[in-house]
Amino acid sequence: MYSGFLIVHDILRWLLLLSLVITLAKYLAGWLGNRRWKKTDNILGIVFTSLVDLQLLTGLALYFFLSPVTKLALSNFSTAMKDANLRFYAVEHLSMMLIAVVLVHIGRAKSKKAKVDRKKFKTAFIFFFIALIVMLAAIPWSRL
Repeated sequence: MYSGFLIVHDILRWLLLLSLVITLAKYLAGWLGNRRWKKTDNILGIVFTSLVDLQLLTGLALYFFLSPVTKLALSNFSTAMKDANLRFYAVEHLSMMLIAVVLVHIGRAKSKKAKVDRKKFKTAFIFFFIALIVMLAAIPWSRL
């Protein structure tokens, strides 16, 4: 079961990043091009946010129930903090990804509330871009 969830988590990572790059490109073009916010722009935000939420759920299942790495780290937390690899999975990855999820949801909510189309694009772009930077910093690239 662990392997299956890990594969899903890995695949979702790439779908999420692809969705994010497409969404950021569209939102930047909308912001700088002073374009109208269309239904497709809203759908891009919904798809990206949904992928983020799905990724969060699979990650939490791995973290709390399935991962032998986090089970080891949580069984002796003080020792885990001295091991960079265990600390990364026990604290850093989880914390940074939660921050990214919060940024995505704030950006989505604020952009939906904006009255001006340019402000919708700008707000979503800025929050999503910052979330991207946090996500890239938190991805365990050595495991690819």
